[in-house]
Amino acid sequence: MDDAIWSLPPVREEARTIAADLGIPLPIAQVLVNRRILDSPSARRFLHGTMDDTHDPFLFTAMRAAVERIEAAIVRREKILIFGDYDADGVLSTVMLHKALTTLGGDVDYFIPERLTEGYGIKDEHLAVVLARGAKLVVSVDCGVRAVDFVEAARAAGVDVVVTDHHLPGDVIPAAAAVLDPVLDGAGYPERTLAGVGVVFKLIQALYEKQGRKSALRHFLKLVAIGTISDIADLRGENRIFVKQGLLELENVSNIGLRHLLDVCGRAGKKVSEGDVGFRIGPRINAAGRMGRTDLAVRLFFSDSDAETREIARRLDELNSERQRIEERIFKQACEKIRAKGLDSRYRILILGSEDWHRGVVGIVASKIKDAFNRPAILFAYEDGKAFGSGRSIGEFSLIACLDECRDHLLAYGGHTYAVGCTLARESLSAFKQAANAAAKVRLTDDHLRRKLRLDAVLGFEEIDRDFLGVLGNLGPFGVGNPKPVFMTEKVEVAAGPQILKRKHLKLWLRRDGRTFEAVAWDRADWAERISKGGLIDVAYSFLFSNYQGEDRLQLSLEGVRP
Repeated sequence: MDDAIWSLPPVREEARTIAADLGIPLPIAQVLVNRRILDSPSARRFLHGTMDDTHDPFLFTAMRAAVERIEAAIVRREKILIFGDYDADGVLSTVMLHKALTTLGGDVDYFIPERLTEGYGIKDEHLAVVLARGAKLVVSVDCGVRAVDFVEAARAAGVDVVVTDHHLPGDVIPAAAAVLDPVLDGAGYPERTLAGVGVVFKLIQALYEKQGRKSALRHFLKLVAIGTISDIADLRGENRIFVKQGLLELENVSNIGLRHLLDVCGRAGKKVSEGDVGFRIGPRINAAGRMGRTDLAVRLFFSDSDAETREIARRLDELNSERQRIEERIFKQACEKIRAKGLDSRYRILILGSEDWHRGVVGIVASKIKDAFNRPAILFAYEDGKAFGSGRSIGEFSLIACLDECRDHLLAYGGHTYAVGCTLARESLSAFKQAANAAAKVRLTDDHLRRKLRLDAVLGFEEIDRDFLGVLGNLGPFGVGNPKPVFMTEKVEVAAGPQILKRKHLKLWLRRDGRTFEAVAWDRADWAERISKGGLIDVAYSFLFSNYQGEDRLQLSLEGVRP
């Protein structure tokens, strides 16, 4: 019925202690322990943390140097050029820092390269842009930690650079006026998983606190939340607090562009969840960069015109719909190639490309391919003799480490453990495939490539009451590092159903301990033939909350079923 490996950790003593100290249900305490939260004070901060639980920005070793150089530029009325990136994290980092430095009296400009013509990051040729704009200080956001040659050339031309980034560096760190990147050895900051917006927020925090403007910081949390979720950052520690507080702030928005964006997403004036950001708001901002119109996303937040921002939000909605159509076509073609050639049985990492694929969306498709075949995937778009790739990986395999090993075949690359981008000459693609799969063969076993269903705790239907659901709500927001808890209940009776919905989903009613719940299994209509009314099954599920015609509904979202 389900070929996934079900993995259930034992109940640990730390969970019993946390449950007793905090007065919470043991299954939820076990969820916390599974997230490596092993003591009661840490559990209390996780469930109820506020901005007071965040760290001093000056723990960054380079923060004082960064603040002093920026303050000097403001005092001397030097032009400050913010160099950003075209994804949601980079766009929102640019918007945040521009607004903050302008508020502090800075003469501020910005530049974001277009994804489809210039690619990612600061390149040597961008010095011409800096000099043409008359900037004396460049502050990079969400990029720059690998821009060694650019920083050196800028210094020679009399331009200082402050780097703010969260990506892994190369072999050499740029000799900038300051480099703020939490992943660097010696960075000094205890939170290594900040998104680009998180690093920028800490810089703004340092600048504002020195100016006595600490109370104004909350206004930036909306954008920090959107950028952090959109960049699929780890939702523990400070990221979790930023997102939790930022989602609350999104219920009351003053920026007219953001209001119109929420409106086209159907969330204006409503409670905004991490799912709304991840699947509605963030993709529309990202669509601008993916489709070669980054300028629209930035203008949305800077324009004071109601008519213009309304039109931009509508256009972003259209671009996102176009992106979805292109993505679906590429996904279908990629799956057909994989299955026709049996690539998933021959290779541990899937690498394929086409002249017909849009380089702005191959990363999204790579993520879907990774999920569909449970193995790393890198997809390439071919243009002008080059292959532009974007990859996504499973938990057992570091793609950035793989690219490090294959660097001799690449013209450029960068990224994270689970998400990378790279460029190479098209004639090098075959050699790169061989090298990448050789690296994957060493690190990935057959067991790694089987789908895992990681359970959090055993739960009885009688335990699902108002108090349990109230504490469960405090576990959110959910995402990378803090996935939705998956519970298991054994020997559950199928009270009614199964029903097939829209030819692909499944709905049934489950009963145990005198309690009956409606359950849904998305895209698993194939389970229906092996489930019968009155039968007993084990179920793995998360909780799905919705509101239908003003009535709150609770459903079990089935992750796995077995006899």
